[in-house]
Amino acid sequence: MLTYPRSFSHIGLSVPNLEEAVKFYTDVFGWYVIMEPSDVKNDDTPIGQMCRDVFGNDWEKFRIAHLSTGDRIGIEMFEFPENEQPENNFEYWKTGIFHFCIQDPDIEGIVEKIKQHGGKQRMPIREYYPGEKPFKMVYVEDPFGNIFEIYTHSYELTYSEGAY
Repeated sequence: MLTYPRSFSHIGLSVPNLEEAVKFYTDVFGWYVIMEPSDVKNDDTPIGQMCRDVFGNDWEKFRIAHLSTGDRIGIEMFEFPENEQPENNFEYWKTGIFHFCIQDPDIEGIVEKIKQHGGKQRMPIREYYPGEKPFKMVYVEDPFGNIFEIYTHSYELTYSEGAY
């Protein structure tokens, strides 16, 4: 049996305020809500059992919402009671996921929109191969401390032959 490339389904984000996060991602990126914010309880419903399987039994309830990007990638947002903002939200040297990336050809415009909606720009917008590949990138942060990157071009174009 051959190994074939699987599709990316969704990413889960933990946020301190679900309504504010849904508003940020729908207003800034145009993502659409596929499930409005709702409560999940540690009970015997199918979703209660599913979350107990994932989180264990030491929780009472949390809130969840589902969004989708223009290319049908799911964004699953969680608001847990008594959530904590890490002291350092960019520990890139530790194993695990430390960012995700969004593509927008108007990188300057989307960075300004992110900042206008309470996010942060973490570095200058850079074009690393001027004259060869007019591709730009930047790291940013949503108002809730989630770090992500913006690319102007597709992953395949950015890292195809000659990227380094």
